[in-house]
Amino acid sequence: MQKLPDLEAWAIFAKVAETGSFAKAAADLGISQPTVSKALTRLEQRLKTMLFHRTSRKMSLTASGQVALERAARILAEGEAVEAEVTEQSTSLRGTIRLAAPMSFGVSHLAPALPAFMELHPDVTLDLHLSDELIDMVAQGFDAALRISSLPDSSLLARRLCTVRLLLVGAPAYFAVHGTPGHPRDLATHRALRYVHARAGEAWRFQHPRKGEFSQVVPSALRVNNAEALVPALRAGLGLAMQPEFLAWEDLRAGLVQSTLDDWQVPPIALHIVTPPGRAKPARVEALIEYLAKHFASAPWAGSTG
Repeated sequence: MQKLPDLEAWAIFAKVAETGSFAKAAADLGISQPTVSKALTRLEQRLKTMLFHRTSRKMSLTASGQVALERAARILAEGEAVEAEVTEQSTSLRGTIRLAAPMSFGVSHLAPALPAFMELHPDVTLDLHLSDELIDMVAQGFDAALRISSLPDSSLLARRLCTVRLLLVGAPAYFAVHGTPGHPRDLATHRALRYVHARAGEAWRFQHPRKGEFSQVVPSALRVNNAEALVPALRAGLGLAMQPEFLAWEDLRAGLVQSTLDDWQVPPIALHIVTPPGRAKPARVEALIEYLAKHFASAPWAGSTG
């Protein structure tokens, strides 16, 4: 099997040829003289030829060294250039950010927040992916993702942006026909408009400061993979839905829906921004995280980050 080129040794060779000295090359590269010497010895043994004539007073390139120098110098220059470019992108606000978010939240709340960030940082390109499916950030190459959940244990690095309350809501017309439940057990005779990606599963779970916890499975009238798709049926009085406050707050304020079982709390979830593990975040990603944290902390439906 053919070995990979010894790119480090070729870069060191180019620096020695440029400076004319092991000591100067070592100083320029920030490595020790023995490291320089070993790299050149390794390269000459591999090539089975000498690259330098060495005497106690001076050092000069052999014919083989002269032939190799131009391309070796290019290897060194390209290596320095790529590191400089990557370092610049990681410490300055330029380059692409691949960001994922749930569909409804992304359309209604994230997308309207992005133009101001884009105006602040015109050299940053945003690549936004909206889906309610749980993506593999590492495999799909995302820099960050918004997750709205209780966030199970994960290797991802997470920052909590704000609390998201879940509310059991229905239209006034629904309650006029089906009555208002007084206890979660009453929901057994009601109709559910269900979001299938809810981590709680089929049962709706409630907590009460005196009565403890209670779970109830509610017969489904509609099942969707996007919570916003429940809104027309909800407004039409065709069932109850467990909706995040960021989707329901305007309809609540307008009286199109109303909450029920208000003395029973649904365990809240939270809006998080997560990033892949094991690597430093580029400056542009850090800037977006700070921007979104500030933006969503003051959203009218947002709860405290705690």
